[in-house]
Amino acid sequence: MTDITEKEILRFFEEDAGRPLSTREVISYLNIQSTHRSVLRKLLRQMSKDGLLIKLKKGRYSLPSKMKLVTGKVQGHPDGFGFLLPDEEGVPDLFLSPRKMKEAMHGDKVICRMERTDGRKAEGSVVRIVERGQKTVVGVFDRTIHFAYVIPTEKRIGWDIPIPKKHTMGAKKGQAVVVEITRYPTKSLPPEGKILEVLGRPDDPEIELELIIRKNGLPVCFPKEVAVEAQKIATEIPSEEMERRMDLRGQNIFTIDGETAKDFDDAISIAKKPNGGYTLGVHIADVSYYVSPGSMLDKEALERGTSVYFPDRVIPMLPEELSNGICSLKPNVERLTLSCYMEFDANGIRQDFKLEDTIIKSAARLTYTEVAKILESDEKKSSSQDLKKLREKLGKTWEDLFIAKELALLLNKNRLQNGSVDFDLPESDIVLNMEGKIENIVETERNIAHRLIEEFMLSANICVAEALQEKCKETIFRVHESPNPEKLATLKEFAHNFGYSFPKAKEFDAKDLQSILSQAQGKVEEKLINHVALKSMKQAEYSTENIGHFCLAFDCYTHFTSPIRRYPDLVVHRQIRSLNKSADNEKKSQKVTIKPLSEVAKQASILGRRAEESEREVIKFKKAQFMMDKIGETYNGFICGVNSFGFFVELADLFVEGLVHVSSLSDDYYVYQEKQHSLVGERKRRTFQLCDQVRVKVVDVNLERVRVDFQLVG
Repeated sequence: MTDITEKEILRFFEEDAGRPLSTREVISYLNIQSTHRSVLRKLLRQMSKDGLLIKLKKGRYSLPSKMKLVTGKVQGHPDGFGFLLPDEEGVPDLFLSPRKMKEAMHGDKVICRMERTDGRKAEGSVVRIVERGQKTVVGVFDRTIHFAYVIPTEKRIGWDIPIPKKHTMGAKKGQAVVVEITRYPTKSLPPEGKILEVLGRPDDPEIELELIIRKNGLPVCFPKEVAVEAQKIATEIPSEEMERRMDLRGQNIFTIDGETAKDFDDAISIAKKPNGGYTLGVHIADVSYYVSPGSMLDKEALERGTSVYFPDRVIPMLPEELSNGICSLKPNVERLTLSCYMEFDANGIRQDFKLEDTIIKSAARLTYTEVAKILESDEKKSSSQDLKKLREKLGKTWEDLFIAKELALLLNKNRLQNGSVDFDLPESDIVLNMEGKIENIVETERNIAHRLIEEFMLSANICVAEALQEKCKETIFRVHESPNPEKLATLKEFAHNFGYSFPKAKEFDAKDLQSILSQAQGKVEEKLINHVALKSMKQAEYSTENIGHFCLAFDCYTHFTSPIRRYPDLVVHRQIRSLNKSADNEKKSQKVTIKPLSEVAKQASILGRRAEESEREVIKFKKAQFMMDKIGETYNGFICGVNSFGFFVELADLFVEGLVHVSSLSDDYYVYQEKQHSLVGERKRRTFQLCDQVRVKVVDVNLERVRVDFQLVG
């Protein structure tokens, strides 16, 4: 055997290795040639470092599972205990008592021994810390007469961090600071750190927001060398590059985005054929032309993984010179693109597609609101003065929008018939005034224009995934696993209580889920069924193994349409360009990334989740800010979450979530019924369950804990 991969080594230890083996024994069993032995040794060390293998005494390797060991990430608790969230699917979370946590901290990657799995609570003990999760910490500086320390904002860290006098940077008591951990906790010593940056007073809303950003490890500024590289990129397109591409500058191509969007990475074109079919073009900014593998821009984009969007700011994956400059498909400007042309019949069934390196000049920049207003108008309304002026301004684009609507409705109909599931739950938008303060919280509008673009982007993503699966040895897919059996059983039992049943004769698929959601549509329990169904789903992620996308009911799917803000899309673009016959030899010979694709996919999944969690946390903080002056006011709402300590209520008009603590329910003792998602009174049997309508009063807002407390009224 010559080249060997991580997957092959794991398969070997799982199926063929009957005992722990030394490096020499692995070389012998796998018949590794002498020229490749150093690569194998390096790979074994890396897999041990990543926790995929465990290195035992005398340098022998084994799978953690063979030794009753589990690798995962520690989720700490302010009270000193924690949980191990295993990397391996199907392994239960392990409870870690304060003593069994040992020197591990929240966020650490560790190897644990599984000590008890009977009953409801699986328990474990930390054996080895594989990788520290916290390199820097944000918190509040405090001091006594004798020593200084920082109280971390992330309460799950569980340690105050002492700061030697020479490393305080002149911080004053009560100021928010950024700390580098210089010593991690040991059996006899606490952690220690040095202050890197003094941020300011934590009660300043801007500093509070900065603390959330820093706590989640989000990059704030681009390194100098990255900014310099971005500034050096030529804004003019070389004539030879223009000549080798398919020239679409004469075609009617346009963008549809939100009102406040600054970067436009996708545009569309549409035509109806004489036979009733359609030709759809999806044109995506060719970021891969400007960002080469291994460049400083590429390395920084890989580290960021994705752009992060907050109500009042964006932390972009790429510098503004690209994201809002030469890669943005602004109207009446020549831009390099990768285009996916799709041919559909009159029923919206795709007949063919092709991928081309192109150059375009967008004819119009339209907004979702504008397009919805056009597409939802009728002939009489379209004669109104405003629409008449818009129709004259848009010219051919006006007619194209109605053709696009026709095709989008067909695509949506076909997708739903194939079993694709849409969790169309209401979401909220934070409206800011000119000063950046919250003016209102409103329901996010999702109109025909949003759905039109969504259908076209999904279609293009499928085409690209199919092309790369066929022609590339390896690529990155966007995958979504089926629900695990335990959560599926919970969902089935819950739905059964409302009279819904799942088919028993075949394996559960997306059509079954869609059927339940459709039956519940418009009924009292709709939100409840949607909520429990969504909780039963696994998270979508990136992977080099194509297992399909359960929720969308796609056999083959990837992300291609947002290379300005997602790194996997950029990698996919590079692969497309390497396949296109028009790409030059130099581009063909380049690697698409400096890391193995499997590592890129894993890292992108982790960074994507970090971005989503950060966005949710900032929005939650902004909403808490919004409620500061509303203490004492009463609102209608519905129960959106139930736990042993109380239930969460979402206000009907404001989309703000708060807690009604069980201690405030003084009429009875309440018991948590996990399977029914409810709290039930022991004596009166009064029940609080998901989606129940309630009226509450705002009694407290704690910005430090980002929590709004409600009290039940009536």
